Amino acid sequence: MTEHLSSPTPTGSGAAADNDRLPPVRFAYSGHTWKEIAHLLANLPLALLGFVYVVTVLFTGLGLAVTVIGLPLLAAGLMGARWLGKLERARARALLGVRVDEPSPLPLRGRGGLVQRLWMALKDPVSWRTVLYDFIRMPWGILTFTVTLISLFVLWPVLPFVARALTNVDRVLVRGLLSPSDELERRIAELESDRGVVVDTAAADLRRIERDLHDGAQARLVNLAMGLGLAKEKLLEDPDSAAEMVEEAHGEVKLALQELRDLARGIHPAVLTDRGLDAALSSVASRCTVPVKVTVDLPARPAEAIEGIAYFTVSELLQNVSKHSGAGAASVEVWRTRERLLIQVRDDGRGGAHLDGGTGMRGLADRLGAVDGLFVVDSPEGGPTTVTAELPWRDREDGDRDAQRAGR
Repeated sequence: MTEHLSSPTPTGSGAAADNDRLPPVRFAYSGHTWKEIAHLLANLPLALLGFVYVVTVLFTGLGLAVTVIGLPLLAAGLMGARWLGKLERARARALLGVRVDEPSPLPLRGRGGLVQRLWMALKDPVSWRTVLYDFIRMPWGILTFTVTLISLFVLWPVLPFVARALTNVDRVLVRGLLSPSDELERRIAELESDRGVVVDTAAADLRRIERDLHDGAQARLVNLAMGLGLAKEKLLEDPDSAAEMVEEAHGEVKLALQELRDLARGIHPAVLTDRGLDAALSSVASRCTVPVKVTVDLPARPAEAIEGIAYFTVSELLQNVSKHSGAGAASVEVWRTRERLLIQVRDDGRGGAHLDGGTGMRGLADRLGAVDGLFVVDSPEGGPTTVTAELPWRDREDGDRDAQRAGR
């Protein structure tokens, strides 16, 4: 009988082989570190692009500022700098994780004439901070590119720490110089809000005019037509009744004409167009239920739009005096101070007026705010009440030119 002997196999040899196996090859740095390194290496070519652009375009514009094309060239260069800033914000967003909001575009369309739009582009703070950013980036781009490249081959064990320190400076520069201008954003938001107020106010005025025409003059004219039709039928059969109907129709015509005149006065009174604020406000004051002293001290007539807003502001305030104040006397003063038109309406009534009191003052404040004006109410309980309105002054010739451009 033959025995087959086999040598025993060590039970731990498989486990030892597994323990000796090398781990898979991996990159030494994380994905975030490589993004930071890529950003630092790209600093030099992009900084060179921005620096060359700024020196070429902006210095040329400044050098030619004494000529006709200098300032327009400078304005165009500043607008182009905004695109460089947009590129840098996108790069910082993709490689550094820096989230910086895009600044709002300049509201150049519909902003007066060419000179006004040119001046808005020249004083744009976003563009000038981008120019400063491009100047700073040139020496910084050379430094970061050199340090990163050397560290990649010589100081690679500490490169992640070097990259993080250098990119933290980049993050500060992007947030500090390429973020939106708070003042500009606030002003743009105000303009957008004011535009909405103007649109809503115009729509409300159109609805009011339509309602007044439909319920007033139109209804009277319909009754007039019916009355004249009946009078025509009875003219031969009953001349006396026909004469009475014609007399009634004549009265309806007078009432319809009066309502149309009142409606036209509410849209834009003829006396304001022909004779200006002094005569128009005196006419409004004569219809007030309390004595009103009107003082208008203006060296010239303002632009038609400003003049109209001033007229309707005083008209609304005097209506409030008649209906709500319980005053015995009131006064209206209008004058010019530098580039502002000031209006002050006082009464010795019971006081207690405020913007949210339901007397139309909130609408007046919105209308004045839409044209960069101010509206202040000082009305303690027991009176007196002083309302001050402030409007920007624009010469009448400038306003006429703006209206003509808008008509074209």
